Amino acid sequence: MTYKTKGIVLRSIKYGETSLVVTLFTELFGIQTYMVNGVRTSKKISSKANHFQPTAILDLVVYHNENKSMQRIKEFSWSVLYTNLLNEVIKNSIASFMAELIHKCLKQPEPNSDLFHFCEAAFLQLDKAEKIVAANFALFFTLHLAHFFGFRMTDNFNNVNSILDLQEGHFIDHQPAHPNFIDGKNAELTAQLLKVMQPYELDEFKLNREIRRHLLLTYLNYYALHISDFGQMKTLMVMHEVL
Repeated sequence: MTYKTKGIVLRSIKYGETSLVVTLFTELFGIQTYMVNGVRTSKKISSKANHFQPTAILDLVVYHNENKSMQRIKEFSWSVLYTNLLNEVIKNSIASFMAELIHKCLKQPEPNSDLFHFCEAAFLQLDKAEKIVAANFALFFTLHLAHFFGFRMTDNFNNVNSILDLQEGHFIDHQPAHPNFIDGKNAELTAQLLKVMQPYELDEFKLNREIRRHLLLTYLNYYALHISDFGQMKTLMVMHEVL
């Protein structure tokens, strides 16, 4: 049977001379792998293959068989045409980081429409974001994505509970016995970032490169504590360079 669904491209790998193996986060079926035949050519640019750049949002007609690990796509077209995301180096590197993080978190092919709509909205908001909002976007996305996987940090920061225990995911009043915690200014910044509900609010955060880098590495450590086999983020180094 065929089904209509939206999909966000998370990863695309060349297969043979003309095909791609594409990982998509679909609205209807969750994360899925598709074989896409005949979309690559010997030319440097293929309009069909361009549809499957990571972060692209597509309208799809797909074949789906729950007993198969790889599905097929019957039809595809742009659901969204980004203004800046695919051609601006900074935004593209942030979006690629977001796509990799989603991919690492999605372990099973289960539908999650709330998560899909959150991710779709985040890519669209990044596409239109001002420079300072874009610079802080990875922090916002990383903190809020955790909510959909059941380990969002609890924002209970105050003068007493001022140390963020990364193993427990909330602020406490003493330094824990383990090394996985944040204190001082970075703990306060994290509490402020947890209160941000819309990306445009990020323009209030005047952070330098080193603070952003340290916070993001800490948040990824938080993911590694809560998701088994989380591993290293391949897009992280590129994003650090452009930011």
